[in-house]
Amino acid sequence: MSLGCPKALVDSERILTQLRAEGYRVSPTYEAADLVVVNTCGFIDSAIDESLDAIGEALSANGKVIVTGCLGAKGDIVRKTHPGVLAVTGPHATEEVMRAVHEHLPQPHDPYTSLIPPQGIKLTPAHYAYLKIAEGCNHRCTFCIIPSLRGDLVSRPIGEVMQEAENLVKAGVKELLVISQDTSAYGVDVKYRTGFWRGRPLKTRLTELARALGELGAWVRLHYVYPYPHVDEIVPLMADGKLLPYLDVPFQHASRRVLKLMKRPASAEDNLARIRSWREVCPDITLRSTFIVGFPGETEAEFEELLAFLKEAQLDRVGCFAYSAVDGAAANALPGSLPEKVKEERRARFMALQEKISAQRLQRKVGRTLTVLVDEVKADDAIARSSADAPEIDGIVHVAPDAGLKAGKFATVRVTRAGTHDLWAQVVGN
Repeated sequence: MSLGCPKALVDSERILTQLRAEGYRVSPTYEAADLVVVNTCGFIDSAIDESLDAIGEALSANGKVIVTGCLGAKGDIVRKTHPGVLAVTGPHATEEVMRAVHEHLPQPHDPYTSLIPPQGIKLTPAHYAYLKIAEGCNHRCTFCIIPSLRGDLVSRPIGEVMQEAENLVKAGVKELLVISQDTSAYGVDVKYRTGFWRGRPLKTRLTELARALGELGAWVRLHYVYPYPHVDEIVPLMADGKLLPYLDVPFQHASRRVLKLMKRPASAEDNLARIRSWREVCPDITLRSTFIVGFPGETEAEFEELLAFLKEAQLDRVGCFAYSAVDGAAANALPGSLPEKVKEERRARFMALQEKISAQRLQRKVGRTLTVLVDEVKADDAIARSSADAPEIDGIVHVAPDAGLKAGKFATVRVTRAGTHDLWAQVVGN
């Protein structure tokens, strides 16, 4: 059972890969399994509740449960709630999980390691995969506890990352989704050490990694990119078709004072200038971001400042969260906590504005021809995604039925209609 963000999903894939490498088989049900591993999320209260419920369900159905993931790093909450679990570990702890598995379910004799594909075991559809390039984070944002759960930044060797990416593409993956807590910081911890791929030197740095990934012939989508100046080097690669013209940049707010309280980099003015420069270099770039409203002490004027930023920035894809007091976050001690009613009212106003912006920007695509990657083919339509759509978090493209549409394959379509978040299209030629 895998819960939480894509980074946790990659942890689950590594555990599954190791289990298969040692001869264990994966059961489709709790009842048929000899043991259950639950990978948890522990970031916000709703995620904690979901994780605890999942652990309880696994215990009830099976009885032998090992818990791993971010919730395991939050003290003894798991043991207090579910004392019957066999073991509890923190995130990215494959070795600890395997030790617990070996203790409670001894390794089968003579495992057939040749059954493990080079790309490992994946939990995503065969045509896309997450590529995690680093663990942890060096930032100390006051609303976040990720560093206390997952530690400081640890960049993976660039040769190892590239070999994994190459294996995935050779196995048929059409889209690589690059993730880490702070993708822009890749290589900072190792001072951009030079590694090797295909016998050639390669700096452990986002720009060099992005260039190399662009050589593999797959869609490459960048997530969680902080707006540092060196990100400007990435955008020309998008304009040249080496990377998808898509950036997921967590701006979080626009008020300089609120950003300072959050301990976030940059300011609204800096970010607006950067957005303008990105669009000048790559006019088709899709910009995605997330924001927090109702942060402790946020005034109505500062919230209006955020709305003004949203109008000016004209972002394509936006998520918004009402501030939630995460246990252990430094922001909990800040004065000016806002009532839930105020936070939710601001979130609703924010999203109402963004929905108008989204609808207007999507309307401009009507009549255009797009390349889409088909996720699913159904009787009445196909579900696909364009370069502007990351799986599960952005919109989709509904494509009219056509015999040539196949899941996991690309198609060329013409947009016929636009909604608030999604597009409707038909295969070119129809």
